Amino acid sequence: MSQPTAHSGDTTERLPRKAALASFVGSMLEYYDFFIYGAAAGLVFPQVFFPDTDDATGTLLSLATFGVAYVARPVGAVVIGHFGDRVGRKKMLVLTLLLMGVSTFLIGALPSYGAIGVAAPVLLVALRILQGLSAAGEQSGANSLTLEHAPEGRRGFFTSFTLSGTQAGLILANVVFLLVALLPEDQLLSWGWRIPFFLSAFVVAVGYWVRRSLPETEEFERAEQSDEVAKLPVAVLFRDHWASVLRVVLCALVSVVSTIVSTWALAHGTQTVGMERSTLLWMVILANVVALGALPLWARLSDRVGRRPVFAVGALGSAVLAFPFLWALQQGNGPLVVVFGVALFGIVYSAANGIWPSFYGEMFSTRVRYSGMAIGTQIGFALGGFTPVIATAIVNEGSGGWVPVALLTAGAATVAGVCALTARETAHVPLAQLGAGADLPRDRTPVRA
Repeated sequence: MSQPTAHSGDTTERLPRKAALASFVGSMLEYYDFFIYGAAAGLVFPQVFFPDTDDATGTLLSLATFGVAYVARPVGAVVIGHFGDRVGRKKMLVLTLLLMGVSTFLIGALPSYGAIGVAAPVLLVALRILQGLSAAGEQSGANSLTLEHAPEGRRGFFTSFTLSGTQAGLILANVVFLLVALLPEDQLLSWGWRIPFFLSAFVVAVGYWVRRSLPETEEFERAEQSDEVAKLPVAVLFRDHWASVLRVVLCALVSVVSTIVSTWALAHGTQTVGMERSTLLWMVILANVVALGALPLWARLSDRVGRRPVFAVGALGSAVLAFPFLWALQQGNGPLVVVFGVALFGIVYSAANGIWPSFYGEMFSTRVRYSGMAIGTQIGFALGGFTPVIATAIVNEGSGGWVPVALLTAGAATVAGVCALTARETAHVPLAQLGAGADLPRDRTPVRA
C-alpha cells in the first residue's frame, strides 16, 4: 500500500480548516444580508413601508414581512436540498450566496410607500421570499460540507464554525445598523436605512472569492462515483429517514429563542416600551460576541460527552432564562435586559445552537444529508419565524404583559430539548455509518452503510 506523501498529508490537515473557514465566512456574509432585514423590520420598515397605519399595526405588518421568508424556506429546502444531494454541496453554496446578495441589494433600492404606494410593500415581500429561498440552503449546505470534511472525533467542533459565522453576520448587521441609527430620524428613514443593504454587493464578492476554490467533499464524490447518489433524494429521505426529519423539525423550534431576542425584542422594546434603539442593539451585539466564544466550546464538549446532553442543556436552559429576560424588557430596565440577554442568547442558547449542525447532520446518510437538514430545519424555522408576529399579538399591557410571550418561548424551547433526548447518540459513530438504520430503535446497533 502506498504511503501518503508530505503534500497529501498537509492537504488532509489543511482541508478541514479551510472548509470550516469557508463555511464561517460564507455564513457570516449571507446571514449579514438576512439579519439586516430583521433589524430594519423592527426599527424602520413600519414607517417606510406601512406609514398609513398606527404604530402597533405598522410594526405587526413589518414583522409579518420578516416571517414571510420563513414560509419560503421549506420550499427552498426541497429544491436546493435536492440539487445539493444530486450535484454537490459546493455548487449550491455558490448559488445561494448570489441569490441572497442580489435580493438584499434590491431591497435597498426599493422606493418607499410614499413614492409608489402599495407596490412598495408588495415588492418588499417578493424580495424577502428570495432571501428565504437562499437561506434555506445556506446553513444545510455549509454544515454538510464541513461535516464531511471534518476529522473523526471533531465533527462537532468544525461544524460549529458555520453557526459562528451566522452569529458574526448578526453582529455585523447590528453594528452597521447601530451606526446608521445615529443619523437624524428624517435621514434614517429617507436614505440611511438603505446603506446596510447596498453593502451586500461587497458581501457577494467576498463570499464568492472564499468559496470558489473549496473542493467538493470526498464523501459525496465517493457516493457519486459508486452510483449511490439518489435520483430523488427527498423520496429516499421520507422513506428511510422520516423519523429523523420529524425530530429535526421539533428540535429546530429552539430557534424561537433567537427570533424573540434578536427581532421581536428590538421592535417591542423601541415601539412599545420606549427603550433606546442603541441599548437593544448593543444587547444583541454583546450577546453574539459572547456566543462567538461559547459556540466552539460547547461544540468541543459535545465531541467528548455527546450531542444530546449538550443540546438539551441549551434548549431547557433557554426556556428558564426566557422569563427574566422578557420581564426585564417589559420593565424597560436596560442594564438587566443586557445581562439576561447575554446570559440567555450568548451563553445558554449557544449550547443548542452550536451543536445542531453536527447533531442534525449525523442523523442522515451522505446521500440525503443536505435534503434532510435543509427540510427538517427549515420547517422548524418556518414555525419559529412567525414568532415575532405571534408575540406582538399576544403581549399584553402592564407589568405582567410579558408572561404570554415567555410561555410561548419557553414552550418551544422545552419541546426542542425533550425531543433531543429521544435521539440516538452519534458523536462517536464513524462518518460512513451515519444514517444507517436511522429509524431503528435506539438500542439497535446501526448497520454499516
